[in-house]
Amino acid sequence: MRTTTLGANGPEVGRIGLGTMGMSFGYDPNGRDDDTSVQVIHRAIELGVTLLDTADVYGPFTNEELVGRAVAGRRDEVVLSTKGGQTVDDNGIHPNAGRPEQLRDAVDASLKRLGTDFIDLYFIHRIDPSVPLEESWGALSELVSSGKIRALGLSEVSLEEIRRAEAVHPVAAVQSEASLFTRRSLTDVLPYCEERGISFMPYSPLGRGVLAGAFSKPADLPDGDWRKFMPRFTEEAMAHNNAIVDVVRTVAERHGVTLSQVALAWLLEQGRYVIPIPGTKRTKYLQDNAAAAEVRLTAEDIAELDALPEPLGASE
Repeated sequence: MRTTTLGANGPEVGRIGLGTMGMSFGYDPNGRDDDTSVQVIHRAIELGVTLLDTADVYGPFTNEELVGRAVAGRRDEVVLSTKGGQTVDDNGIHPNAGRPEQLRDAVDASLKRLGTDFIDLYFIHRIDPSVPLEESWGALSELVSSGKIRALGLSEVSLEEIRRAEAVHPVAAVQSEASLFTRRSLTDVLPYCEERGISFMPYSPLGRGVLAGAFSKPADLPDGDWRKFMPRFTEEAMAHNNAIVDVVRTVAERHGVTLSQVALAWLLEQGRYVIPIPGTKRTKYLQDNAAAAEVRLTAEDIAELDALPEPLGASE
């Protein structure tokens, strides 16, 4: 596994990370198996996929426990990334937990669930619109000083918000949805991160499975999967977007690799501190994703992928 650092001054990590949300939350609720997920995480560590990303609302709360169970006895082999600042109920996930006291409590709860004395990278999952960012960020910076957190990150933020946070405490990483399907953060946020030595962690780097060739129509989605309610997974949108996937398939066939590997390799070409965090519950797909770090796209490949049109269906 090729490596980079978590930002200019952070610990070394593999160029591909692992998003663990789907092991406990959101996707295919009938296909969850904690024992298998623990095995997948163990295999990830063996492959050099050492950045593991979770959040307190995944489950809710159970995903951090799963990750904690998987890294017990192997804490020094991984870089743990988790997130707080949101609440979850039957109506969805809400960015309403950004007050300093809420974040302090959330960090303590995450430490307990993860079974660790410190968190390598802690994200504000979404900025609470009712709390000045500076207050939330300042409270977390105090937890860095106390040793509970090593570095801080922001998720789904604007360039202005990154700068506001930096005025209080360094930003080590920014997490945004980014893929061949979703490029909104690649024009301003990513170049700024590169310039400042901030890691950029694309989540859903495989277009929530579509860029992996896993789904071509809504009926392919498992029962109870929340993607069924997303605009990009309507019949019309998926029929339209299959043409984009066909181009990715052409590039993959040219190199004798998988669609997922092409999609991830394209993201890696976007910057030295880009660390995609694809999620999976299966060892086979984990190994395919990890191998994407070794795929080298040509200038022709990159130009062809850069020219792909926007997908149909709003970004979520």
